[in-house]
Amino acid sequence: MADSTPANLNASLLERVKSRYQSSGQGHVLSGIESLRGDERLEYLRRLDSVEVEKLGSLLSSALEEQAAHQDADAGESSGERVSPFSGEVAATSDKDLMEECRTAGMEAVRTGAVAAVLLAGGQGTRLGFDGPKGMYDMGMGSGRTLFRMVAERILRLGRLAGGGAEKSASVPLYVMTSPMNDELTRRYFAENDYFGLPSSDVTFFAQGVLPCLSDPGGKILMDGPASIAIAPDGNGGIYPAMDKSGVLADMARRGVRHVHAFAIDNALVRPADPAFVGYCILRNADCGNKVLWKTGPHEKVGVVAERDGKPCVVEYSDLSRDMAEMIDPDAGGRLRFGAGNICNHYYTLDFLRNEVIPNMADMYHVARKKIPVWDAEAGEVVKPPKNNGIKLESFIFDVFPLSKRMAVLDVERAEEFAPVKNAPGSDTDSPDTARRALSELSQKWMKEAGAMLASGEGEVLCEVGPLTSYAGEGLEEYKGKEVTCPFSL
Repeated sequence: MADSTPANLNASLLERVKSRYQSSGQGHVLSGIESLRGDERLEYLRRLDSVEVEKLGSLLSSALEEQAAHQDADAGESSGERVSPFSGEVAATSDKDLMEECRTAGMEAVRTGAVAAVLLAGGQGTRLGFDGPKGMYDMGMGSGRTLFRMVAERILRLGRLAGGGAEKSASVPLYVMTSPMNDELTRRYFAENDYFGLPSSDVTFFAQGVLPCLSDPGGKILMDGPASIAIAPDGNGGIYPAMDKSGVLADMARRGVRHVHAFAIDNALVRPADPAFVGYCILRNADCGNKVLWKTGPHEKVGVVAERDGKPCVVEYSDLSRDMAEMIDPDAGGRLRFGAGNICNHYYTLDFLRNEVIPNMADMYHVARKKIPVWDAEAGEVVKPPKNNGIKLESFIFDVFPLSKRMAVLDVERAEEFAPVKNAPGSDTDSPDTARRALSELSQKWMKEAGAMLASGEGEVLCEVGPLTSYAGEGLEEYKGKEVTCPFSL
């Protein structure tokens, strides 16, 4: 391949990369550089130059220390770590008067352009049997809406509600976090569909970060080719450094955004930039907020919002003892004390992200020991190890909770706000089938509440009130007293 880069620029980049990696004890990554020519060499050097190799050692040390402290606590050797139920106020969407007050406050924030939506969409549809970004998956409602389209149209509807109509729509910027694997396809999909009615200037894409895989022990960068480093995504907590490095946080500040709502693509009932949730957090003067779904049983396999050493956190279900998992609160109708199930639906102030989260990200990585294929120079091929040989550093989106000084928690109704699309069609739980049923049942509920008289059709009944028709059950007054035959699509 011809070299299209001036030799002096290539040489300068090589010297800089060599100096940085040798100073960090990772000079071996350049041992195969002579096998590359021209643009291939330049691309590899640029990839190496983009890695903050100087920080790898401290990230690994911090993660190993965190793991050791956790293991000591499990063994009863640490008295400093204490897990207790979340002690802050937990409101519920079933409190209609409170939610109306919160919705009013949230709508005002949306109207003034102070609210942004951040969509975690780096996953592939592999478990769904779909070859592509999960957001491009069509659940089979009949309307052809994909998960991406649902989110975009709900934002479009919300903007119109807040602004007073289609001609006065409020701006609700949408930031989509992709992965290196699906970034290009996701961008193209939105562009080919005219951003589903949203202004293209209000839709921004940024890719989740990756980190080199490290040897265990030793902490050396693993190679998966003679001149190729093994890399892995840095976990969904990588959303924070990715927003910073990509300029998303700066763009939010430029736009006047003050409140950020982050959520995952695989919830078919998600309410992006939810004014009730945002308003609740605003009225509570919260710097961080979390929507939760109370567990249906003590041993449901979901992490819960709790406190560790008096600070808010998420405790994985496997880290709760049986006694803790089964604790009930007699003052709350006997419901579980450790019951606030985490559903990856979060609120932050922009100030919290910029002033608390970003400066402290270095202490939030965890060790994941894995079998990582590596390059065998003698054999001249990539080999798969029989046992764990390396470390992937990853962080979780909820790792920032302990930084919060004023956390707000909102308990939501499963039937109204949570329909996961994770498992293959035909699965009993969290599948397209269960999500379709949830969306259909919610649509029928909204119509009945609006005063419509529903007449059932034959066979499987799928009913859909489209996002452009209603964001959360509003705007259906025209159907009051009218007969509507199921299935329907409005």
